Formats: sequence, structure tokens, C-alpha cells
Amino acid sequence: MASSCRRPEHMAPPEMFYNEEEAKKYSQNSRMIEIQSQMSERALELLNLPEDQPCFLLDVGCGSGLSGDYLSEEGHCWVGVDISTAMLVDAVSSLDVALDREVEGDLVLGDMGEGMPFRPGTFDGCISISALQWLCNADKKTHSPPKRLYTFFSTLYSSLRSPRAVFQLYPENSEQLELITSQAMRAGFSGGMVVDYPNSTKAKKFFLCLFAGFSGTLPKISL
Repeated sequence: MASSCRRPEHMAPPEMFYNEEEAKKYSQNSRMIEIQSQMSERALELLNLPEDQPCFLLDVGCGSGLSGDYLSEEGHCWVGVDISTAMLVDAVSSLDVALDREVEGDLVLGDMGEGMPFRPGTFDGCISISALQWLCNADKKTHSPPKRLYTFFSTLYSSLRSPRAVFQLYPENSEQLELITSQAMRAGFSGGMVVDYPNSTKAKKFFLCLFAGFSGTLPKISL
């Protein structure tokens, strides 16, 4: 997990990095769509929802709605939150095109570091694909990554009926992982990290699985 100057979060704040050009990549690049769908499928599997029961889910960092498409295909309703106006505009366009597929999703423009603006007990669960690591950056002088992470996790915890959330993320190093998990536990969550394909440089994927209100073991990794 060595740092790299090519990491997107080192290039610009998320609302600037994910511009119209990046939004088009996510909605038109078949490889990106495939990867996003695969990670969404795995996140939903790790979320361990009740079988054969439609749920109301939150998609944090929803981008152009690719994860939401998968949630809809699986019979769930969802709300997406993202900081990028360009990505949300692209998501609206995608949803308009997909009306015949009965895609259901509402979109909210918001900074996850400022907290989730939802009533307590709104959602059955939360997924997030490739977004959480952005909170570890201080893009403004007023930004404190520990405080922003805690604000996010604590308000997320409140917005979940039976707290369960799965985050696919790209941690930069072990210190970043420790920062993220410590703030999640401080907010009331339990759980831990699931690493798929741990021996592969390219295929390795990190999933932070957070739960509360029940005890359980983390799912097995994919080898």
C-alpha cells in the first residue's frame, strides 16, 4: 500500500477531480462499468442483508449511479450521495435513459465529511465504492481528517435502522487504514477489514465491513 503521486485524491479535491470528463469515463467505459458492478456485487454480498427482502439502501459516493444500477437490479431501492455535481448530472441522465429498466434512486449533492443529512433509522444498510479514502485528505485548511471521518461515521450510524455498512476503498497505507477504522469504531460500529485476493497486486480489494447491534463473523476472503 505504498503511496503514489498518481492517486486521484492527491491531484484535486473530489468535486474538482470528478468533472464532466471523468463522469463520461464512468458512464461510457465498459471496463469501468464492469469493475464497478463487480465491486458493488461484492459489497452487497458482504452487507449480508436478509434474503429475498427488498431493502432501502444508501450509496455513499454514488458517482454516476453505476452501483445504484446494480442495487436496483437486485430489487432494492436506494438513495445516492456524492460531492461531484458533474457525476450526479451524469447519473440523472443515466437514470432517465434507464427508466424502462425500472431503476429507482434519489440523488443528493453532499460532502460526506460534513455528515449524512438523513433522519435516524432511515436506511437498512449502506454501501460505498471507492470513496472513503478521500476523507483522509485535508483539501482545505479547516479540514481535519479524523474529525471528518468521525462526523461521517457517527451520522451514518444514526441514519441506519440496524447499522450495517460495507465500504470498498483504496487505502494508501496501514496508517490510513488505522485512522479510518478507529473513527468508525469510535462512532459505535464494530467489524473489520475483508481483503479479497490478498496475494495479488492488481486484483487486491479492501472492504471495510461495519456492523452493530448483532454479533457475527466477517465473511471469508476471495482467493
